Amino acid sequence: MPSHHESRLTYHAGSLECEGFVSRPVVGTGVSATAATAGSSPGSHPVVLVCHAWAGEDGFANEKARSLTAQGFIGFAVDVYGKGRRGSSNDENMALMSPLVDDRALLRARLGAAVTTAAAIPGADATRIAAIGYCFGGLCALDIARACLPGVRGVVSFHGLFSPPDASQVGPQRPIAAKVLALHGWDDPMATPESVLGFAREMSAAKANWELDAYGGTMHAFTNPQANNPGFGTVYSAQADARSWARAIQFLGEVFA
Repeated sequence: MPSHHESRLTYHAGSLECEGFVSRPVVGTGVSATAATAGSSPGSHPVVLVCHAWAGEDGFANEKARSLTAQGFIGFAVDVYGKGRRGSSNDENMALMSPLVDDRALLRARLGAAVTTAAAIPGADATRIAAIGYCFGGLCALDIARACLPGVRGVVSFHGLFSPPDASQVGPQRPIAAKVLALHGWDDPMATPESVLGFAREMSAAKANWELDAYGGTMHAFTNPQANNPGFGTVYSAQADARSWARAIQFLGEVFA
C-alpha cells in the first residue's frame, strides 16, 4: 500500500486560475507523524504550504511536499503565478516575480487564496497550517505570517528575501501570531546583513516569536543541488541544506504540537 497520495489541485485566486500539487498521507500507513498527529482530530493532518522560488511551482517544490508527507503532514506546493505560468530563464523568472514583489497586496491576496485552499484539502486540520518557502518563496512564507491568516501557526523561510511590504499597499503591520523561522546563508548577496537587521527589527516590532539561523560561508539557494553560480550568488551547500531541513522539521513539530 502506498504511503501517500499525490494529486494536482486547481484553485482560484480571484479570477486567476492556479494549479498546485498536493501530497497527502494515506491513513493507517504508519508514517512518521508523532508531532503531526498529536492533538489532531481522527484522520486529520496539519498542512504545510510550500512556496516556490522565482521560476514557479516545480519539481523541487513538489519533492519538498512529498518530504513533508513523510513526516505526517499534508504538503501543498502552491502556485502564485497562475496555471501554466512558469519561467525557464533568469529573465523570464524575473518577469514573473517582479510584479508580485512590487505589488505586495496582490501577492498577499494570492497567498491568502492558497491558505484558504489548503484548509479545505480533504484530511487537513484547518486549525494547524504552516508555510515554508525558498528564495522568493521565503518572502512569500514571511508575507503569510505578516498577513495574520487564520489557522497559520508558523512559517519557515529558506534563503528568503527579507524586504517588508509597504504599509501603503497592505496597511499597518499587526502583531504577528505565527511563529517565524528564517534559515539564512550569511554570504547571501540577495539578503544582506543590513536587510537581516531590518528583518530583526520588523519582527520584534510586530511582537513575533521569531528566530534566525545563519550559516557562515553560505550563499543564496543553498538548498538547491542545481545551484552552482558563485558570480550570481547561488551555490548549493549540502551541510546547510541538511541542517536547515532538520531545523525546519523540528520547528514544525513544535508549532503543531
